[in-house]
Amino acid sequence: MTQALLLMPDGTERPAPAGASARDLLRAAELPRPERVLAVKVDGVLRDLAAPVPSGARVEPVTPEHPEALPLLRHSAAHLMAAAVLELFPGTQFAIGPAIADGFYYDVQTPRPLTPEDLPAIEAKMAELVKAPLPYERTEVPLEAALQEARASGQSFKVEILEALRATGSSRPDADLSGEAEAGARTISWYRTGKFLDLCRGPHVPDTSHIPAFKLTHLAGAYWRGDERRPMLTRIYGTAFFDRKALEEHLFRLEEAKRRDHRRLGRDLDLFSTADEVGGGLILWHPKGGLVRKLIEDFWREAHLSDGYDLVYSPHVGRELLWKTSGHLDFYQEYMYAPMQVEGQDYYVKPMNCPFHIMIYKAKVRSYRELPLRYAELGTVYRFERSGVLHGLLRVRGFTQDDAHLFCRPDQMEVEVLRCVDFSLSILRTFGFTDFETWVATRPPKAVGEEEMWARATEALKGAARQAGLLFQVEEGGGAFYGPKIDLKIKDSLGRPWQCTTIQFDFNLPERFDITYVGEDNRPHRPYMIHRALLGSLERFLGVLLEHYAGALPFWLAPLQVRVLPVADRHHDYAGRVAASLREGGLRAELDARNEKVGYKVREAELEKVPYILVVGDREAAGGHVAVRARGRQTDVGQMPMGEFLAWVRAREAMPAPRRGGPGPGGGEIHQ
Repeated sequence: MTQALLLMPDGTERPAPAGASARDLLRAAELPRPERVLAVKVDGVLRDLAAPVPSGARVEPVTPEHPEALPLLRHSAAHLMAAAVLELFPGTQFAIGPAIADGFYYDVQTPRPLTPEDLPAIEAKMAELVKAPLPYERTEVPLEAALQEARASGQSFKVEILEALRATGSSRPDADLSGEAEAGARTISWYRTGKFLDLCRGPHVPDTSHIPAFKLTHLAGAYWRGDERRPMLTRIYGTAFFDRKALEEHLFRLEEAKRRDHRRLGRDLDLFSTADEVGGGLILWHPKGGLVRKLIEDFWREAHLSDGYDLVYSPHVGRELLWKTSGHLDFYQEYMYAPMQVEGQDYYVKPMNCPFHIMIYKAKVRSYRELPLRYAELGTVYRFERSGVLHGLLRVRGFTQDDAHLFCRPDQMEVEVLRCVDFSLSILRTFGFTDFETWVATRPPKAVGEEEMWARATEALKGAARQAGLLFQVEEGGGAFYGPKIDLKIKDSLGRPWQCTTIQFDFNLPERFDITYVGEDNRPHRPYMIHRALLGSLERFLGVLLEHYAGALPFWLAPLQVRVLPVADRHHDYAGRVAASLREGGLRAELDARNEKVGYKVREAELEKVPYILVVGDREAAGGHVAVRARGRQTDVGQMPMGEFLAWVRAREAMPAPRRGGPGPGGGEIHQ
């Protein structure tokens, strides 16, 4: 009898008969509590319990505690939702329905438009199907038979996917729809859940009873294939968990996320806006938002100068030749704006700053003694994003990247990478972020550059993460074709990860632009080039900051730090002197002299997230005091002498200062 090895809960491995289904293997091995097993990993690949187990395979049970269990549950919940929709709305056409980071969705085209009022009815039908329960039944058929089935059932979106598979070997050449079918497959798997039959690779939980806690959250519009020229579908969003408590906690976080939505906060705090007359994804910075941006930029520049970077500036447009040399016209043109003709030459607005920094490097012959060079720029770039994906400050078409490019010798590379990681962490912590996810992405199957360079650069990234005290995960094969990278994701106050810092090696552009330095041997050598974005972009980073702090930005970033409120007209003179004294002391303070009740003005200042409110009336004016209200406090701080308030605030509030470690070796043409 052929056998496989089953991983037991205590970490031991137990032989069991192979050849039959994974479910049979679990029974034969007498696994404790087999009813908790949702699926198995067979030699590292996730499979249904009905899947056969080959001889010699290593089988790992997937229970609710397993890292891959929640995405599995949510994918199955998407099918459960689709089955409920089909019951309630016969004739519905289905596009795709994947699991996503916080739940799942399904894009559908129903006989009539869905409204939010339909969601409770769909949920109720889902609950009925959970109680049934319905199995997730997998069948495999030839691709041509699957096409006939999809045509017969009127599922035009599935027909399109299958026809693309037949014609090109991929469900979609320009995007990953890997949940639908294997690229190049000639045999297609279907999953049936009640009346719902779906083209799907799987796997799924055994039956709907394994989906105990779910919630449909909202509806949205979604163009088929993300193309505004294609049909607009209804996207039904939901989430699912293994217990009700986890679901309730998640729903609470969703409500909190709505309260913290940076788009609402940006409007309420008068920080930024967009306008149809200007164009989608192009941000208008209002005076208060512009001041916050200036504060971030000033700190950023001073920090970079202190850390041995040189500040550079580059044009917003460049000739076609530049983008041909860089490869952008070959590999990135769909995200570039159309060219403009100037004196018979095509010019493009820049999608990236990298080629300009390379041209600065190439402006003269470089010696090994000059390296490393660290060029930093707050450079505004323009990328054409589909209108359907634009989202406030988080996904825009024009944005300012906090870009840096480093050029160093091979013997300097490890030190420079560690320095980048250390510097990035220092800056992010200054903004209040202390929890990070770290990923190192390694060489993909198709890549440029020598394997030895890749190996050394990858090890430098891992070593830098270790020395910085970061726990990191490795994304095998996840690097770009031109070099490995390390990504730092910050976690906000709701525990959501946001991609900010990327430190990326590039073995491609130095070759394409033929950049060199003269070594000690008086011969040309190729430098290592490192891309580094720290905040990502000023637009996106401000969006993250607003949501992290729920609009109550740290004192040093608040556009207005103190508002002085006179109780009555007779207190205006004293209140004005208080505000002027605070401004002379370096605080951003203003006097609210409107003819409104003081309670109304206090409430407005609180809604505007002003850190400190100073109320002055008869007692305060007579004694030279101020009555202090601090943001976030339920009660007043109390009275204090006006002259002491400034010192009290400075002692209380952390004000950032760039670290003064000096530029170290190399570090620029100005700051050596």
